[in-house]
Amino acid sequence: MTDTTGSPDTTGSTAAGAPTRHPMTGNRLTADSAAEGHGFEEHEYDVVVIGAGGAGLRAAIAAHDAGARTAIVCKSLLGKAHTVMAEGGIAAAMGNAYPEDNWKVHFRDTMRGGKMLNHWRMAELHAQEAPERVLELEEWGALFDRTSDGLISQRDFGGHRYARLAHVGDRTGLEMIRTLQQRAVALGIDVFMECTITEIFKTPSDEGERVSGAFGYWRETGRFIVFKTPSVVLATGGIGKSYRVTSNSWEYTGDGHALALRTGASLINMEFVQFHPTGMVWPPSVRGILVTESVRGDGGVLRNSEGKRFMFDYIPEYFKGETADNEEEADRWYEDKTSNRRPPELLPRDEVARAINSEIKADRGSPHGGVFLDIASRRDAEFIQRRLPSMYHQFKELADVDITAEPMEIGPTCHYVMGGVEVDPDTGASSVEGLYAAGEVAGGMHGSNRLGGNSLSDLLVFGNRAGIDAAQTALKSGNQSLQVRDEEVRAAAERALAPFSIAGAENPYTIQYNLQDLMQNLVGIIRKSDELSTSLREIEALKERASRLSVEGNRQYNPGWHLALDLSNMLLVSECIATAALERQESRGGHTRDDFPGPDPHWGGRNLVLTLGDDGRVQLRHQPLPAMPEELQDLFEAQP
Repeated sequence: MTDTTGSPDTTGSTAAGAPTRHPMTGNRLTADSAAEGHGFEEHEYDVVVIGAGGAGLRAAIAAHDAGARTAIVCKSLLGKAHTVMAEGGIAAAMGNAYPEDNWKVHFRDTMRGGKMLNHWRMAELHAQEAPERVLELEEWGALFDRTSDGLISQRDFGGHRYARLAHVGDRTGLEMIRTLQQRAVALGIDVFMECTITEIFKTPSDEGERVSGAFGYWRETGRFIVFKTPSVVLATGGIGKSYRVTSNSWEYTGDGHALALRTGASLINMEFVQFHPTGMVWPPSVRGILVTESVRGDGGVLRNSEGKRFMFDYIPEYFKGETADNEEEADRWYEDKTSNRRPPELLPRDEVARAINSEIKADRGSPHGGVFLDIASRRDAEFIQRRLPSMYHQFKELADVDITAEPMEIGPTCHYVMGGVEVDPDTGASSVEGLYAAGEVAGGMHGSNRLGGNSLSDLLVFGNRAGIDAAQTALKSGNQSLQVRDEEVRAAAERALAPFSIAGAENPYTIQYNLQDLMQNLVGIIRKSDELSTSLREIEALKERASRLSVEGNRQYNPGWHLALDLSNMLLVSECIATAALERQESRGGHTRDDFPGPDPHWGGRNLVLTLGDDGRVQLRHQPLPAMPEELQDLFEAQP
């Protein structure tokens, strides 16, 4: 049995020759150096990537190709990342469906979708480099759907002027992970599966402090592990498990956001949380599971309990010029996209989610508290099963609904956070030397709202950039300044083991339930000043209760202990979201204030930046948006 006292682990000695590996997972079971000093398993790499989704895998591949000794550390098993839930496609202006599509149109769509709060440089790089990253996946073995002339097929999605999502049926994220995982394994990159990082270490440098390592534990055994590294890439995904109804998997507890804050980096745009408009609502056991936007891109429409196609009542002034205002034009668009405007079902996600929420509140919802998504009356069964095989199977198996014959019940589900670590747009570097972020954990790219399909291309573009710069930084340093003090490691172990030493106090599952409840009810789709203030008081009370968390049993695969460690991250990130949401007195993108119902130009020119003070409290400051070059500003003068 593994003890809970923090005494040294004894499995960290170096074996002669090749490292010993776990017979099932392939995880390394031997350390790079003897268990001396702190007494725990220790490894040394040039770059350590935390997270094995699309951004993490692409960063690791880039770092390896740049000559760095690279490791991937992930909470779950390799291949189980939440990236697989991105089903619709990878947004890239390849021009396969419409030759007139190009990076400038994609850039414009992305900025307008984010209500102009995006970092323009990130949106520019993303639009320019996404096609190359998609072709790279194809070279590595990704099997995309094809057009009649053999090009990669591209489908329509909300907010995109042209069909530009490269896809594999409605399983694109799965194919992307399969391809990147295969590539990483083929390159021989070390992977530490079912291993959670709880702290990042720093050491003095010429410019202050820089990253020197990371501390974590094996989920299976509870034993601790230390990584010495000058470069850490955060690719941990989002924060959705702080909400009751979410499409996110269990790993999404805001680990990277919290690690960055505690290491001294800043977060940006944390008030902007995307509620995907279409998640399953019935039965209760599957509530929140994602229903891909591809259903609407392929012709599906939204109806209320009266059978009305209600989205025509919710077209905002901002998008009226490019959105059909009647069913006839909307339906013609599927056959002739040049002469007709887009259906309102393909408005950006924030607009659609608010419209659905309004219909439900007006008692025009479906029997189980959603609305209806209907593709059965608009496409034949063969088309639906060919284009949407995962959705057909998902509803048939989980809800006993045949989507080729009847409509689906759907409703908004917490899906994505636009906010994240503030990074340099060209390198993915944070304000802490040696600390990088890519993917959902990084902020700035999507502004106040992310367009569907931009997530997968975001992972590829900025995962690649972060991996390259992390490797270059590490190789320049020569690892000569790496210092991880034994007392730091032992203190990290004591903090991790603290819940075992508190008897008869708070249960982590109860605190998580209370947190999810208050975030769903008080910091959800529609927000109010008094409710946000209440949420902050309740989060503070939960933090006090969390200081008295108690877990039972031992360290060997103990889910209660794992949750107790995750809760500190969830509470910190939830406080950041509520703090920024209370401060921003306007409605924009994924942040809707009932008491400030419209956008305000004053707020449209500033970001909210969050840091952690020396006293451990969240601090907020305003920061002006970076100025966009005139040649890019001119793109918004042109008519759609």
